[in-house]
Amino acid sequence: MDITNKVGLLFGSFNPIHHGHLMLANYMLAYGGMDEVWFVVSPQNPLKDKKTLLSDIHRLDMVHLAVDNYHHFKVIDLEFRMPKPSYTIDTLVRLSEQYPNRKFCLICGTDSLQSFHKWKNHLEILKNYELRVYPRKHFAAGKWASHPKIVMVDAPEIEVSSSFIRKAIQEKKEVPFFMPNKVYQHILSNGFYI
Repeated sequence: MDITNKVGLLFGSFNPIHHGHLMLANYMLAYGGMDEVWFVVSPQNPLKDKKTLLSDIHRLDMVHLAVDNYHHFKVIDLEFRMPKPSYTIDTLVRLSEQYPNRKFCLICGTDSLQSFHKWKNHLEILKNYELRVYPRKHFAAGKWASHPKIVMVDAPEIEVSSSFIRKAIQEKKEVPFFMPNKVYQHILSNGFYI
């Protein structure tokens, strides 16, 4: 079967999604050799604390609002129907089965490489999938930088984070320029993160 599209998978809790996520996805389309970027909304990262996590459906709605009208972006909620916690390898296998004409590539930051050895079946991921790794401040790629399936990309370092936005909203700061307006208005109208 012919591969029609190279798809970058950007996994995340997107709690909330912000311009940093979108700029990275845009960079991967423009400079990273991707035909599409899919936002895989994760219900629970097994390596992260769930206490500050907004409900699955609200985070999913915000990602839809953020990428609406960008035909090279797609929102994936596959992990919502998988056993919890979800593991990247299981999601990759299911997506590869559902979309056999796509070549999937993981997009992650150098911070993720620090714990990559803890990921379920991480060597199987490297055997079957390529990783596109973008720089994160204070994190080096280390031993993974020379792996043939790991490609370091020179994306701009974007310092905005979801935790910063949540904290700012909790402190009643106005932060409308950190995320798409539709997402910001949705957060305010629903009283999220207060």
